[in-house]
Amino acid sequence: MNSGFLDKLIERLGRVRPEEVQSYLLRLADEKGFLETIFNAIHEGVIVTDIGGRINYLNRAACELFGLEREACMGQPLSERLRGLEWSKLVESDKVVSRDMEVFYPQHRYLNFYVVPLALDAPRQTRQDHVGYAVILRDITESRRATDETIQSEKLTALTLLAAGVAHEIGNPLNSLHIHLQLMERKLRKVPEAQRKDLAKSLAVASEEIERLDAIIHQFLGAIRPARLNVQPENINQLVAESVAFLENEIRDRNVLVEQELRSDLPLLEVDRGQLKQAFYNVIKNAFQAMQQDGLLRIHTDLEDEWLTIAFSDTGGGITPEQMSKIFEPYFTTKVSGTGLGLLIVRRIVREHGGEIDLVSDEGKGLTFTIRLPLRDRRARMLPPSTSGEA
Repeated sequence: MNSGFLDKLIERLGRVRPEEVQSYLLRLADEKGFLETIFNAIHEGVIVTDIGGRINYLNRAACELFGLEREACMGQPLSERLRGLEWSKLVESDKVVSRDMEVFYPQHRYLNFYVVPLALDAPRQTRQDHVGYAVILRDITESRRATDETIQSEKLTALTLLAAGVAHEIGNPLNSLHIHLQLMERKLRKVPEAQRKDLAKSLAVASEEIERLDAIIHQFLGAIRPARLNVQPENINQLVAESVAFLENEIRDRNVLVEQELRSDLPLLEVDRGQLKQAFYNVIKNAFQAMQQDGLLRIHTDLEDEWLTIAFSDTGGGITPEQMSKIFEPYFTTKVSGTGLGLLIVRRIVREHGGEIDLVSDEGKGLTFTIRLPLRDRRARMLPPSTSGEA
């Protein structure tokens, strides 16, 4: 609001005639409305509090960032509306403070904000001059995700180099051990039966452990090593149905109800049939393991803008915010016997198709795992050298 106008109004307050009051009030309302229009037009969130941290003003962007209703917030302590903000620590220094924060409602976002003490005009502002605080918020979700993707890419590069060494240094000895175990099994047939029983049992355990190690190595390689896609036009609904049918015995054993809500007018997509079904298997099995017994899994396909979506919603209790931030890290798992590589494989396959993954967890109730595949191919590919016009 124009401070010059307010200064003149205060100076003349004792001489204002009753008939002039309405004119001044209208002008104050006009200037207030003009400023509110400006603040509501900017993308950054703005919250103004009094010296005690009670909300005096918040613009439209702030309401959208936190899912707040403006009228219900006025006069309320900001610390009660934004749990986890630690308001008292932010304002105790009497200086401008900048922080990053992660919010999960109404959308999963990363925000940068800074708190600025507001004071009346004074040559040297002190705490006694402060009349409140301004909180300025900026959505940094995209830049944060770009940074995270760069870090993940660097991690995968390092893991790929490690995988090459692991496959060479461990794979060859395992093959040698397997061959020698087969030779021992042949010689064991000549051993008296009384001794053969115990030895055969030990050999069987050793053979199983070698096979398990070999499977872990192949799964590790499959999770991080890029694979050439063999794409063909495919019906995504059919791939979902085949994936569910493949797991029919496990569905029956766990007494899980699977509901398929598959949109009938989906276009064919250029995808790698085998790899995408592997991604579906891993997501479905992960949901089964989270639900244990007597759960409900809903699989829903749909179209959203330029994406085809496949959403898997289970009743397995969901995951915590801390677990959500680690769910795609290698070897991270919430299951006792899990390897922590299944969802890493899913992410690799989806990304190689130019797709994205969304996670929405309702802790205590369930998790929705959504795969988004582009309707148009967003992958880059090299073209053969042009021969036109060459001698």
